[in-house]
Amino acid sequence: MRDSIKRQITILSVGIVAFTMIIALLINGRFMEGYYIANKEEDLKNMYQMLNESVGSSVIYTESLEAMKRLAERANISFIVRDRSGNPVIGMMKEGEDELNSQLNGYLLDKQDGKILEQTSYYEIRKAKDIRSRTEYIEMWGSFDSGYHFLIRTPLDSIREGAKLSTRFLAYVGCIMIGVSCILVWYFSRKITDPIMELAMLSQKMANLDFNAKYTSGGDNEIGVLGDSFNRMSEKLEQTISQLKTANFELQKDIEQKEKQEERRKEFIGNVSHELKTPIALIQGYAEGLKEGIHDDPESMEFYCDVIIDEANKMNQMVKNLLTLNQLESGDDGLSMTRFDLAGLIRGVLQSCEILIQQAEAKVSLKMQETIYVWADEFKTEQVLRNYISNAIHHVEGERIIEIKVEETGEKAHISVFNTGKSIPQEDVERIWDKFYKVDKAHSREYGGNGIGLSIVKAIMESFHQKFGVENYDNGVAFWFELDMK
Repeated sequence: MRDSIKRQITILSVGIVAFTMIIALLINGRFMEGYYIANKEEDLKNMYQMLNESVGSSVIYTESLEAMKRLAERANISFIVRDRSGNPVIGMMKEGEDELNSQLNGYLLDKQDGKILEQTSYYEIRKAKDIRSRTEYIEMWGSFDSGYHFLIRTPLDSIREGAKLSTRFLAYVGCIMIGVSCILVWYFSRKITDPIMELAMLSQKMANLDFNAKYTSGGDNEIGVLGDSFNRMSEKLEQTISQLKTANFELQKDIEQKEKQEERRKEFIGNVSHELKTPIALIQGYAEGLKEGIHDDPESMEFYCDVIIDEANKMNQMVKNLLTLNQLESGDDGLSMTRFDLAGLIRGVLQSCEILIQQAEAKVSLKMQETIYVWADEFKTEQVLRNYISNAIHHVEGERIIEIKVEETGEKAHISVFNTGKSIPQEDVERIWDKFYKVDKAHSREYGGNGIGLSIVKAIMESFHQKFGVENYDNGVAFWFELDMK
């Protein structure tokens, strides 16, 4: 990003290093020569002190001579000392002796030009130029306590060359430092900005109600503390939204409950009366047959008893389903909205239906991700899945394939259960959700269906305020429903 913190830190840090190096180069170029000259003046004064102590005595000690030699070598100094008669007493020449004598004579006769840097009653320090060699020198001339004259000098060319080398070396070092600084600043700024970017991405996911994302970089610094706070806030928001969704659904149910309660009770009584007539009539007829002894053989009597028991079981199951449906439609069965793994729930339902699947010789195909989190009442979602899967098992024909698919569409999870077999007649598509309605009454009675399962699905999905439906295909039927993912 153009205005990222990492980019700003890198530019600022490298800019400071570059600015510091430029200032250092400017200071070096402007003041280095003057600093060197000042140091050379000190070297000339030190040589003057050593010569003043040595010249005039009858013996020049070896230690003094060695010290002067070391200083002359280190500071690139040449000197000559003459007595009152003009005869050389001691000298150390890096140039010719005649040249130094001629230069000293020029000073004694006041025939030398140059800028005076320092002057006392005993000596004078000048910045001078040799006309013949065009070489500039720092020169010191004068007389000692003994009355001997001297000339000490050192060339400026070595000073300037040293200053140039120093500036060049400093420039190279500066370039290297800037390069190293770029790498180090980029690395350490990334250590700072990467956790910040992680927090930014985390906040975006939280804004989209995705609470699975957590801050994982850790650390004991301020960013680490902020990351822990984000994680705690994510957990609190998830709990709060769960509570709000539950409260919202409860409120909507309360509003709808009063309007529909009386109508549902009347419809419930009428449907129960109609649906129970057939099994009651069968039970009554077979019981009267047993009582009157229509068939005395044990096999026929056992058949009559099995019919009565079977019809009683169907009535019992129907009553249970009716009670469940009545609770759903009247709003007495509360919702508990939670966030759970739908994929795991589907696998669990299939596992519990394994025996029925084997008996139907069906092949089950799953098309979904490993984990899919949704918001709903988990128990009631399981009821919907069981009804869809049970219907698919009982009606599968042809290739005998059952396909369960979960697709993510925006913020919704679209769940479909498909089975190969006969399609539902178009005139029955809208009515299959009605209580006690059966498309194939003979087949439904064969496996114990009472036409309430899809009514329960309808009631549950309406309580969720979610879409559901059925689609016909050339080779089968697919029942579907949707749930919120966020």
